[in-house]
Amino acid sequence: MNQQFRVAQKLGLMFLPDSPIPEDVKSWAVSQLHSESPVLGIKIARPYPRAKVKEWPKELQPDLLRRDDMFRIYKDNRERQRQKLKGHDTEADRSRNDRDNLMQDFDQLKFAHRNVYGQDQLRLRFTSFWANHFRTANIHDNGNHIGHLIEEGILGNLNSNFAEMLYKATTHPAMLVYLDNQLSAGPNSQYTINKKRIGQQAGLNDNLGRELLELHTVSPSANYTEADIRGAAKVLAGWGAEPGRVLDRPATIAEMHKEIMEIGGTLNSWDYFKKRYAEPGSKTVLGKVISGGKGGLRELTDFLASHEHTINFISFKLAQHFVSDNPSQIDLNHIRSAWKKSNGDLDQIHTAVIERAIASKDPKFQWPMNWLFQVVRLSGANGFQGWQEEKDDAHNDEIMRIQDIFFELGQGFWLPGQPNGYSSDKNEWLSGEMFERRIRFSSSLFSGGFPTQSTKDIMDRIGANDATRNLVASVNGEKGKFVALMCSPEIMGLENA
Repeated sequence: MNQQFRVAQKLGLMFLPDSPIPEDVKSWAVSQLHSESPVLGIKIARPYPRAKVKEWPKELQPDLLRRDDMFRIYKDNRERQRQKLKGHDTEADRSRNDRDNLMQDFDQLKFAHRNVYGQDQLRLRFTSFWANHFRTANIHDNGNHIGHLIEEGILGNLNSNFAEMLYKATTHPAMLVYLDNQLSAGPNSQYTINKKRIGQQAGLNDNLGRELLELHTVSPSANYTEADIRGAAKVLAGWGAEPGRVLDRPATIAEMHKEIMEIGGTLNSWDYFKKRYAEPGSKTVLGKVISGGKGGLRELTDFLASHEHTINFISFKLAQHFVSDNPSQIDLNHIRSAWKKSNGDLDQIHTAVIERAIASKDPKFQWPMNWLFQVVRLSGANGFQGWQEEKDDAHNDEIMRIQDIFFELGQGFWLPGQPNGYSSDKNEWLSGEMFERRIRFSSSLFSGGFPTQSTKDIMDRIGANDATRNLVASVNGEKGKFVALMCSPEIMGLENA
């Protein structure tokens, strides 16, 4: 594989058939960090004439308050369904409620469209890395918010610093709800005291406090204790709005808003702190004394973001994801040095990753999700339905529904899953079953996606190696050749260029 495509495979999503190939691949890659990121996609997937790539309609990209309201309406309607109230008691009513008020399928499709049609391929790959690092798997109650976290919390902070991204991810409703922090109340909070006075249960939930230390920052290498986890949980107590119904009866949006304001003083669920739930006084985490009150969380995340163990832990994750399954000490030192010198500036950290990925000759096995985006881009195939088809709940005989695609791949940010995210180690993905899935997707892409590029054109453009060319030549029929190419070790990232 030539240098340009080798770099685009490791760091990006491969060049589209009509995209120019840069001569200076390093300058191109670094410039990608500040490229524009419009939400590009197609309205309807069709073989001919091909749909024009355009920006997604604004009405399918609601802001956070609208997403909150939609989910509250959804949960309120579900209660009406449970009561079998007129207008909410049929299957058609249930389907309409799903279609009108749930965003997860639109957000999944928008994510796929971005990765297939976007020119900002490196920004998108770094966005996926951080979305996986701050994993918020779908537990239904946060399905309306995962896409917003990825768009606004991750991609929107890709050029800031790690401390800012950490704070934004930690306080986002998708994260707070995923790890049940909206239910957490300090043991000495007014809320807990009042509940226990009347014989009800209330107290601290340490899910987010634990993952903040274990997965998002210092890692177990910091030798934190249960007391540190509990200290972090106390700092986090009070953060998070109830995602669904806020009254014990069907209510209007105005009534819901009034109740939400009374509880948290704001309608902004990305800045929602309930004082009655907060643990009073200062807390201690890893020897650092954290102030009481709402501002304590920023103190904690800033402290953790610059911690030596955080830098070491995430530098390794970045190197293993983009550079090599077994990154060298030179790789790790280069990324760590950039992090420390820049005080966590993500542009500098990402530039260091780019430099080591280009310098390293090691192959980098691609996630199923990234592999699919890459082969769709290389082949010019229709891999995903258009947004109008999703909006109309239209059936396309040639292309699977978006939720089915990620389920069949075995990877997707809207699937249920654990907070540790997906591994970047190839050994976690090298199974017969996972390989069989790639064969099925490649076959389906050829039969129903109507690729615009032949296998010969693709091999010539990427500079495929002799082993790949011989593999393709050994297979009969254009479909077989297409599948052989897309599932070849070189395209999957198992062989050097």
